[in-house]
Amino acid sequence: MTSYKKMTKEELTELSKQLNKEYSEAKAKGLTLDMSRGKPAAIQLDLSDRLLDVMTGTSDFKTENGMDVRNYGALDGIPEAKKLLADLMQVDAANVFVGGNSSLNLMYILVSNAMSLGILGNTPWGKLEKVKFLCPAPGYDRHFAITELFGIEMITIPMSEEGPDMDMVEQYVNHDETIKGIWCVPKYSNPQGYTYSDGTVKRFAALKPAAKDFRIFWDNAYAIHDLYDKGDNLLEIFAECKKNGNENLVYEFCSTSKITFAGAGIAGMAASEENMAEIKKIMGIQTIGYDKINQLAHVRYFKDAAGVCEYMKKHADMLRPKFEAVLNTFERELSGLEIGEWTKPNGGYFISFESLEGCAKAIVAKCKEAGVTLTGAGATYPYKNDPKDSNIRIAPSFPTEEEMKLAAELFVLCVKLVSVEKLLENC
Repeated sequence: MTSYKKMTKEELTELSKQLNKEYSEAKAKGLTLDMSRGKPAAIQLDLSDRLLDVMTGTSDFKTENGMDVRNYGALDGIPEAKKLLADLMQVDAANVFVGGNSSLNLMYILVSNAMSLGILGNTPWGKLEKVKFLCPAPGYDRHFAITELFGIEMITIPMSEEGPDMDMVEQYVNHDETIKGIWCVPKYSNPQGYTYSDGTVKRFAALKPAAKDFRIFWDNAYAIHDLYDKGDNLLEIFAECKKNGNENLVYEFCSTSKITFAGAGIAGMAASEENMAEIKKIMGIQTIGYDKINQLAHVRYFKDAAGVCEYMKKHADMLRPKFEAVLNTFERELSGLEIGEWTKPNGGYFISFESLEGCAKAIVAKCKEAGVTLTGAGATYPYKNDPKDSNIRIAPSFPTEEEMKLAAELFVLCVKLVSVEKLLENC
């Protein structure tokens, strides 16, 4: 196809007329599709319906160590659940804390505690004149929302297929004691679907922070969310940290939110022995414990980590056609036009699209006007400020495959229309 950038003003004007006609016809279809969040589809949630029956009618509410899950106790989770999440994160079960249904909630708690109480005897962040966080972007908007809420200054770190720009990360972390943390989605990053390279993980593990209370928030949300049999491999960071004497450097998070029920799964975090001792001390004041019946139900349903991984192949079979519907449409309709680029992830929940500079907000608005709701342009950057106004997050999971095809076709039409208008402005 001919690049739009090589077209004359007359050709672009004629193309604009045709695209506007097609857009009017698309609006007349009355689409109402929501792709604003990475929500599991109902058919994915249906897979876990039998989990609700696991504890029904049973008289056995005892864990392997004899604890009655209906009663108080096991602040950091029942042994079986700790082992299940530990195996999924490839860490020691002794270093795992099992929470409620939300790993994001655990992240919030740790930031909040750092603000009010401090970390391992260091000055609480809230008493410091300046506190900063590094934010690889495009990134996860809910991460950024936490740090923004607490008034923590956010610094954008560019992303590549290898992960965050580690030259920048090292420069900030190793030389600026006001840098207290960094948000990371290391496998199938949100929204680009990149997996950090071994070299990137090793450089994270070898950081020498100027701040003793600097922490990596390692949100391993998509650890087993492969779309294909051969998924990406992520180097396990705690083992690398141990090699560098940096055991306290990382908090890791995971959950079953996109495995079983998004609103009723189990979440966990892993940390060093010293970090975990402090976490449990504070958590023991905040709560007596989380839902142990749900923890036991998950363990009895899956048996072990291998059972979870086998189960996730069914999710992959449901998600893969939706991702491919989007990618095939992009390839067919946009290749060679020089008006956009997109990622082709091997897993996770998102596809990242880069439009011409200054076009993302207009594309999202055009889509919404025609009945397809996307994540707001700019949301993938700190303070919702995409400096190039070019990144758009595509979430293919919730619509059906047929709906996804319609949405992808409308999306590329909007990309073409807005891009032509932008190019005409510059003629």
